[in-house]
Amino acid sequence: MVWYKSWLDTRWRFLIPLGILVVNIWGLILEYPHVAGVLRTVQVQPDALTVSGALGRAILESVAAERTYRGYIWYQWFRNNLSQLGTLFAILLGSGSLLSGSTGTGTMFTLSLPASRTSWLAARAAVGLGESIALAVIPSVAIVVLSPLVGERYAMTDAVVQALCLFVVGAAFFSLAFLLSTMFNDTWRPMLIAGGIAIVVSVCESQFALNGPFRVMSAATYFAAGSLPWIGLLLSATAAAALLYGAARNVARHDF
Repeated sequence: MVWYKSWLDTRWRFLIPLGILVVNIWGLILEYPHVAGVLRTVQVQPDALTVSGALGRAILESVAAERTYRGYIWYQWFRNNLSQLGTLFAILLGSGSLLSGSTGTGTMFTLSLPASRTSWLAARAAVGLGESIALAVIPSVAIVVLSPLVGERYAMTDAVVQALCLFVVGAAFFSLAFLLSTMFNDTWRPMLIAGGIAIVVSVCESQFALNGPFRVMSAATYFAAGSLPWIGLLLSATAAAALLYGAARNVARHDF
């Protein structure tokens, strides 16, 4: 009952983003032949690409990465689209927990279920994290299935490993929103605070070329050298566990 209630509370926050991501990856793959043609022109006429400053460096990085289909998928999907949308959707799934006033009498119904607060919170977190990993893995595996449409192949191992890196780091943002949802009795403040923190971290990482969570999320070292960012993954998993523990303590102390 508790698990089913958690699924009912979050199913549309999972199914709608899943549809968005699948449509996004479909369009990205079908666009590849055009992108490949443009990149061949740049390779034949390198003087046509004149760049400078931070924007120039970003363009050069994009062109360098996207010279192959594997690089195109990594740069456009794992580094950009999925990292950005995946973080947003993880925060969306983590927001709106036991204290949320958006459910009205649903909160009292949840508290009346024959389960402890800890059990309910664990089920809610597990369902949310399960939905988060599905959002990372399902569209990424779809790359393997859809790539033959443009005459290309993408390794299943690459898709799964990179998706799991995104999930582990995304779990920290999910857990942050989850913790904030035990501190505020509405849905929007946890979303806005967690989203604001994610934006600040992303901007600082980009501006100062830091080896931060979004670089770990994109599995940049795995793409470049085949090595996983173990330290970053461990720190992200530890942060997620600590934030979830903090959420459990908040709910245990709260007087409903």
